[in-house]
Amino acid sequence: MSQARYINPYTDFGFKKLFGEEGSKDLLIDFLNQLLPCYHQIANVYFRNTENAPDTAMERKAVFDIYCIATTGERFIVEMQKAKVKYFKDRALFYTTYPIREQSEKGNWDFHLEAVYFIAILDFEYDEEEERRKFRRDVCLKDQDGEVFFDKLHFKFLQMPLFTKQEHELVTKFDKWCFFLKNLANFDHIPAILNEAIFQKAFHTAEVANLSPEQRERYEVSLLEYWDWYSVWQTAVEEQRSAIEKSTTATVLNFVAVSMKKKGYAWAEIAELTGLSVEDIEKL
Repeated sequence: MSQARYINPYTDFGFKKLFGEEGSKDLLIDFLNQLLPCYHQIANVYFRNTENAPDTAMERKAVFDIYCIATTGERFIVEMQKAKVKYFKDRALFYTTYPIREQSEKGNWDFHLEAVYFIAILDFEYDEEEERRKFRRDVCLKDQDGEVFFDKLHFKFLQMPLFTKQEHELVTKFDKWCFFLKNLANFDHIPAILNEAIFQKAFHTAEVANLSPEQRERYEVSLLEYWDWYSVWQTAVEEQRSAIEKSTTATVLNFVAVSMKKKGYAWAEIAELTGLSVEDIEKL
């Protein structure tokens, strides 16, 4: 089915193959360290169960793509989000309550918390105009003067469609990771700018030929799901665009018809010029 040399990292299988397996967690650590401040750099992590059972029957289950804890205590939820979902920011905040609450589960707790990071790699753009201009958003709690109030809850959002740097424009290691993720499915060789040990391993991990038959089958299913989603999304976008165009055209024609009525044009003339029915013109 797939003719590409490397897996698509936007698929569920592809993302977890790159960043969610014990054998490739050094890739995750290197990627995370490009996003983290110097005082939260991590040397090792261990993965936690990505499903959190609800406290009550009424509480929605939270399922994370990747949930890991650094040996120094920081918690990380890493999500690859393919499509826009309603209340995405609310969902992100809700997810961070799990690694916060679980810190109170053992022994006598004095309310000391380790840092929690929610990192979202988004294969879409927000609707808000201000946010559409920002590829990367780093969010934490600040006061009215813009000073950090609490440095243990962080949100990092990467809107991948807004990352447009080409190979010759890459400067930082973070740039390289974003370039890698954005273009991986289209590469047929390792670009010179990414020819270093960590990316060589990433390419080796992502090479379809290196998958076992069982992994290949799972990837094909995941890829089909991604293509199905993309097709649905494209259809929705085209239908919305068409509806907007029709709505705009109808608004203009109605405005013209009303103006002509006010100037005394006959309804038959208005209908001929605008294409509206006489009945519709009468209602305007």
